[in-house]
Amino acid sequence: MPTDIDLRDWPQENHRDQLFDALRAAESGDELEIVAPRDIDPDLVRFQIESARALSWEYADPDGEPRNLDVTVEEPIDADEPATIDVRDLKPQRRHQVLLEIFDDLAPGEEFILINDHDPKPLYYELQSMHGEVVGWEYGSRGSGEWRVMVTKTGASAADNGDVVTQYDVREIPKQERHTTIHHRYGMIPDGGTMEIIAPHEPRPLRQEFRQRYDDSFSWNVVESDPGRCRVQITKTESVDERGEETPQTGGEEASSTATMDEEIEITEELDVRDLPPAQRHEQIFDTYVGLDPGEGFVLVNDHDPKPLYHQFEAEAGDEFHWEYRLQASGEFRVLIGKENGTRTDRSRDETPSAPF
Repeated sequence: MPTDIDLRDWPQENHRDQLFDALRAAESGDELEIVAPRDIDPDLVRFQIESARALSWEYADPDGEPRNLDVTVEEPIDADEPATIDVRDLKPQRRHQVLLEIFDDLAPGEEFILINDHDPKPLYYELQSMHGEVVGWEYGSRGSGEWRVMVTKTGASAADNGDVVTQYDVREIPKQERHTTIHHRYGMIPDGGTMEIIAPHEPRPLRQEFRQRYDDSFSWNVVESDPGRCRVQITKTESVDERGEETPQTGGEEASSTATMDEEIEITEELDVRDLPPAQRHEQIFDTYVGLDPGEGFVLVNDHDPKPLYHQFEAEAGDEFHWEYRLQASGEFRVLIGKENGTRTDRSRDETPSAPF
């Protein structure tokens, strides 16, 4: 019979001790049903590192509050075998925050295995920007819905990020990956959160992209401007959805061209992924996309804005993909995703200027 633990009964500073006591008392194969007011993945990874005991866990709901999860205590592992965290069960908006906290908690020389449903390379750039050249990153497997990466803290961190949620030094990111990486992560930070960008000079083309995509729901503040180094803090203000207005699909000329192209897309099906575990959603969506012929599309129904998926399509599908919001409401987002006839080079859809930074 599973052991029930409700961490809400203790102050947050005692959560780890209470959790570790229960896990140490368990035997291999035992299950614990845990209720917590926050994500406890960093605590579970830390337990694996300190106790050389493998754990597996699954949340009852990828975004439910409070957090309900089932934890299984596995067999002991070798002392030099790394801890493992599978984030495919987490809502994308939670993944980066959990992984940043796990890396913060590592001592030099400690490591963990990250399992994700797509290439987590944006996390590498984020960790490197925030902590310096102390991020070891080694792929164990790639593709087919399972990417495994060994993440190591190779030395003492130089992190000093103040009140920002995340930081990217774009000087260390290949140019072709900069915009995709930044927009992917920006879509995940909470309202009121701040992203800091470090660039050789003020990235004004990026600011224009933000205006087109996010309208006036962000602030842009240059906090440092020296030769070869410019620091910009971008804060997500009240979202357009929460103000009760229609979110711009992609802004400016693109919106009108998208409406025109919609007439050329034949909808073949509606794909509702709200009942699927997060780990299966991207695979199902991309499998459906792969099966489309040029000029065909499907309507994706999701329980939150799938904007990070847009950037993944942009990076992997190239010029042929078509994206149009149909509905943006609490708990229900509808997006037309399709393959266009021809390319987008003549429709002002390319969002990566030739010299963005």
